[in-house]
Order: sequence, then C-alpha cells, then structure tokens
Amino acid sequence: MYKFRDYIEKITPISDNDWQLFSSKLTKKVFTKKSILLDVGHIENHISFIEKGIVRFLIPKEDIEKEITFGFCFTNEFVSAYDSFLTRMGSTYQIEALTNTTIWSISYNDLQEVYQKTQIGNIIGRLSTERLFLIKSKREQSLLNESAKQRYLNLFTERPHLIQKIPLKYIASYIGVTPQALSRIRKQIS
Repeated sequence: MYKFRDYIEKITPISDNDWQLFSSKLTKKVFTKKSILLDVGHIENHISFIEKGIVRFLIPKEDIEKEITFGFCFTNEFVSAYDSFLTRMGSTYQIEALTNTTIWSISYNDLQEVYQKTQIGNIIGRLSTERLFLIKSKREQSLLNESAKQRYLNLFTERPHLIQKIPLKYIASYIGVTPQALSRIRKQIS
C-alpha cells in the first residue's frame, strides 16, 4: 500500500485524512500466474493499482491460439475493465495475470464515497482514467497509422519491459500479427 501512496504523492500531495479514508477502502488481492482477474460477461466492480506483476487484456476464443491480446498493465499502473466499470454492464473481454500479481482495489461504491468525501478522490479518479484513455488512444492510432514492424520497434522505446517479460505470442497478437510474422520482423531487425 505504501507504493500506492508514493505513486499518488509523486503526482499530487495527499493529506493524511484523505489517505486514511481512501486507504481504508482498499483491498489487497493476490493472484497467481494465469489467474483470471475479470472474466467475460462479469461487471467490473473495481479499479485497481498493481503493486507487483503484469496483467493482460484479451478477447478469449475457443481456439486458444486465436485469442486477441490488446493490452498490458504493469507494476505501478492502474488496471480495470473501465468501460464495464462505468457502464455497470458485463465486460466483453477478460483480464488475466501473466505473472504472480498483487493489486490494491477499490470498489465502485467505495470510490463514489471517496469522490464525495475527499479532495484527492476526484484527482485519483481523473488520473487513472486519463492514463487508461491515453494508452487506448495511442494504441488505436498506432494500429491505424504504423506498420507492424514500426509498432514492434516502438515497444522497445515506449515499453521495453513488455518485450522482456511477455511471451512473444502475446506480443504478436498485441501488434496485430501472427507469431510467424513477428518472427520475420524480428529477423529483419537483427
């Protein structure tokens, strides 16, 4: 939980009273590798902060080789099926732990209370949604404007930890190519 407060303090000061109310609403959850944090059809009831670990966003398919990976979140990042969180409707995708993962979660109802009773609540909510939006927007623009090779090269500079810690089949899906095409791209680069 201290990592979470440190993360917030780097962005904006938080009073002890606001932190006390906010942190009293947080729940620590630990997931083992390959655990499902949220399944398709379930309503996202939490916004979470990853204390340790990596998660991926995916659209599962009957043939596991055809799953579509469309996002990752890492240590010191917020994670949520935010569209489901906002609309209170079932998620159309899944969130899975790629590594052993520890998160701190706040429920939808508790977050509404924090918004109403603290000055920091709205700032935390805004910052987490802005971050999620920017990642989504950048990814969409990348898929529309860049080649697969360029998207792969961008990962080296923008998110190098993704390349080092994520299986290549997930990276291939993330940049919109088959594992075989990714292998050809990697050969061209080296």
